[in-house]
Order: sequence, then C-alpha cells, then structure tokens
Amino acid sequence: MSVQDEVSGEDLPSRTQADTRLMRSLLIGIFLIALVGALYLARDFFLPVVLAFLLALMLTPIVRLLRKHGVPAYVSATLLVLLSVMVLAVIGFVLSGPVVALINDAPAIGRRLSERLAELRSPFEQILRFFSQVEQATDTAHEPGVQKVVVAQAGLVSQAAGNLMAAGTTIALTFVLSLFLLASGTLFYEKIVQSFARMSEKKRALRVVYDVEREISHYLLTVTIINIGLGAAVGLGMWWVGMPTPLVWGVAAMLLNFLPYIGAAATVLLVAAISIITFDSLPYALLAPAFVLLCNIVEGQLVSPLVLGRRLEINAVSILIAVAFWSWLWGFVGALIAVPILVVVKVFCDNFDSLRHVGNFLSAQQSVDDTAPADAESSAKAVPEAFPR
Repeated sequence: MSVQDEVSGEDLPSRTQADTRLMRSLLIGIFLIALVGALYLARDFFLPVVLAFLLALMLTPIVRLLRKHGVPAYVSATLLVLLSVMVLAVIGFVLSGPVVALINDAPAIGRRLSERLAELRSPFEQILRFFSQVEQATDTAHEPGVQKVVVAQAGLVSQAAGNLMAAGTTIALTFVLSLFLLASGTLFYEKIVQSFARMSEKKRALRVVYDVEREISHYLLTVTIINIGLGAAVGLGMWWVGMPTPLVWGVAAMLLNFLPYIGAAATVLLVAAISIITFDSLPYALLAPAFVLLCNIVEGQLVSPLVLGRRLEINAVSILIAVAFWSWLWGFVGALIAVPILVVVKVFCDNFDSLRHVGNFLSAQQSVDDTAPADAESSAKAVPEAFPR
C-alpha cells in the first residue's frame, strides 16, 4: 500500500464524521424551519396549548401546597381555574367601558396632544401639512368614495367580531386545558419515569423534570405577583395625581411589564400622552409619567433582582430578539409570553450537559459552572411526592 493510500485511509473516518455532522446540522436546520412554519400556520392550535401549560406551571405551586394540606388536586385545580376566570371576567367587564371610550376618543386625544405640543411641531410642519391636505382631499371626495369607506367600515366590524370570537375560543381552551393539566397531579411524572428501564435513569429523569418544573413555576408565579404589585402601585399613583381611569393604567402597567424594557417605555409614553392633555400645567402633567417611571425602576432594579435572584436573569439582546420573534409569530400575546418561554428554554437547557452552552448564552452574567442542576439529595426528596404511597 502506498503512502497516499495510507493517508487516504486515515482521512476516511474524519471525512465520515464531518459528513455526519454536516448532515445533522442540515436536519436540525430543516426541523427548525418546519417548526417555525408550523407554529405560524397552526397558531390557533398552539397558542392556547402554550398558554395553558404556562398557566398550569404558574398555579402548580399553589396546587401542591394545598395538596400537602389534604386538598385533592382536582378540587384545588377547579377552584383556582374558576377563580382565574372570574378575575379575568371582572377585569374585562370593568375595563371595557373606559377602554372603548379611549379608543373612540383617540382622534380627539391626538388633536389635543398636537395642540399642547405645538411648540415642538416646527421640525415636522411640512409632514403635518401633507397629512392635512390628504385629510381634506378625503373629506371632499365624491359619493363613490364615501360608499367605499362605508364598505371598509363594515369589513372592519366583521373582522373585529371574528377576532373577538377567536380570542374567546382561545381563552376557553386555555382554561379548560390548564384545568386538566393541574388536576392530573403526578400522572405525567409517573409516565415519564415509566419510560425508562434502569433506576438511575428514572432518578435522573425525575430530577430533571422536578428541577425544570420547580424553577419555572417559581419564576412565573413570582413575576405575576410582582407585576400585580406594580399594577396596584401605578393604579393608586394615577388615582392620587388625578389621572382619568386609573384602573386602566394599573392593568396596562401589569400586563406590559411582561415585556421587559419595551413594556415600561410604552406605559410611560401612554401615561405621558394622556397626562399632557388632561392637566393644564405641563410640570404637573409630567408627574404621572415620572411616577410610572419610578415604579418601573424600583421594580426592575430592586424588587425583581431581590426576589428572583440572579439565576434566571436573561441578557437584554436575547429578550429583545425573543420579543420580536414571538410578536411576529403570535402578535401581542406572543410578545407577552416571549420572556416566560425564553426562561423555560433556559432552565431546560441548564439541566442537560449537551445544551448547557445554550443556557449560558441566554443568561445575563452567569457562567456554565454556576448553572449546575440541583443535587441528587434534594431531588430524591421529591420522589415520595411524585409517587405517594
């Protein structure tokens, strides 16, 4: 055998491994593209399923606490889901009037805000004049144009009714599925453990599942409580300064705070716009957005780091990319659940050695060594809870 043949023989395994890695990368890429396409095309199916899992994970610590006090899982799950439905219905009923009024008054609010900020309009005077001319041309249009506008309005009403029905269906499916997930108790843990043959694999699978479930449940429940507290503080502050519909601003601050950075900025800008057209004194009008900004700073820099710790911190770039991706995929609801989904991905990756580098990439400051899973002793204590005798 010649030297060239020997070298070729030695290079053959390395070439085979390179081809295998390339094929694996291509298959993973094709799978991810197909997954994104499926999530986008079948969003009406996947959205309530994901929301139900997140809601079930958030309420799991409460169900587990009640189970320790003798309350069956199906009883506590039913009560919690019914309570959630009632709270959502009450909030929707109370906010429906003020929100509709704000939407109807949007043109007047825009004109009033434009008048109050007239001194800042000079750089944009030409653009505003152009839009004014377009509006005048629309107002002086002939009858066919008016008929076209009426048809468009009817289409908007039909579209709004369809969106409302779709939202109601999504909410109903979310609560029903979360009820069954919570009421199932330890069924899923038992099924996962039964899928493995050796005892060491059963213990490792149980440890990973409990670690992921415990951390995600703690994060979702804690963040929800923090956001409720933030909304209450903002609502009380808006009532104190005399802002109209303070409950709306409290709920808006609570919901938008699920969007880090973007949500706080949007809340401050919305409050500032309404405050400027509500109060005659500009310095006093700035008091409301300043209070909202202060609440968000205290929540983001003091409360959340103190309560949640540093383990589940996500870097800002990953958060912004996730919010942009999920908002494109599932709209506003996708933007709201983008960070919880990102935390789920990070915790899941932290518990597998082959994916640890992904979790480290998503984290804000920690290294791979800091994200080691819980020890076997703490996880072993969870075994009796998963399989009560």
